[in-house]
Amino acid sequence: MSVETVESSTGPTPRKGISILFGLTLLGLLLFLWLLLGFATNSFWTPNNISNLLRQGAMTAILAVGQTFVIITAGIDLSVGAVVGFTSVIVAWLLAAGVPLWLALIATLAIGVLIGAFHAFGIVRMGLPAFIITLATLTSLRGIGLLITNGSTISISNEAFTNFSRADFLGVPSLFWMVIVVAVPAYIFLHLSRFGRYLFAVGSNAEAARLSGVNVNRTTYLAYILSSTCAAFVGLLLASRIGIGNATQAEGWELQAIASSVIGGTSLFGAVGSVHGPLLGAFILATINNGANLLNVNSFWQRIITGLLIIVIVYFDQLRRRGER
Repeated sequence: MSVETVESSTGPTPRKGISILFGLTLLGLLLFLWLLLGFATNSFWTPNNISNLLRQGAMTAILAVGQTFVIITAGIDLSVGAVVGFTSVIVAWLLAAGVPLWLALIATLAIGVLIGAFHAFGIVRMGLPAFIITLATLTSLRGIGLLITNGSTISISNEAFTNFSRADFLGVPSLFWMVIVVAVPAYIFLHLSRFGRYLFAVGSNAEAARLSGVNVNRTTYLAYILSSTCAAFVGLLLASRIGIGNATQAEGWELQAIASSVIGGTSLFGAVGSVHGPLLGAFILATINNGANLLNVNSFWQRIITGLLIIVIVYFDQLRRRGER
């Protein structure tokens, strides 16, 4: 089988009709939650709360898109939360040192690329499990960030940078527009390009993909670089929003990203996923958290609900896999 055969036979959604139906179901669930919370509270539909919800969900959504690239290859990236905190420190440190804003942004994103390449190197060249190399990076980046800041934070005085996250465009928060900026090229890459098809091929059967002419190593590098770059981008957005660089920020966000991707229909077994699903999954989680806060529900219940959603969706994914055998 040649690369051309892989491109024609390995589509991004082998069961496209089911994928569309699942996406519509997620959208329906999101709308139902919004309507329910609109009736249950007096403050859900207020402009301030909707803007806050969109800002809350935006960064998780971008992380979830990056995580999806990795999960589709049957991998995992546990470091994205640490990358967010670390890159927030880097951009704050560079700006405090007088580096021009545009150069600080590019340098921070470049660090995200290097972190992703390091993960892929550990997996491809050193033979380490993705779980181990990304877990090691998670702990290491937290430590490096704390060393840079001496356990403190770095304030950001550049108003052009900090004002961005607080601004609106056409009545929509700028952070939400960043989701669209990421989602559109991500959709084109994953669903309309040969490289996206290669991700699915590797996740389905890496050895078969290699025999078909797919460069599995390069595809692995690409997946992890995209994930870490998305995390670095979120680090920039977080630093802009809170106005500081803090290595301890975004703790647990890697789990939120994975949960959003899985709730959005991405299979932890690889080869199944989309761009729209994780986006909807992220905003479903953001809506649950937002609604729980408005209703004064104990925050522990938010975690329980998220865990139950993951269990249910992974269970049905297993049933789907068994049905396809």
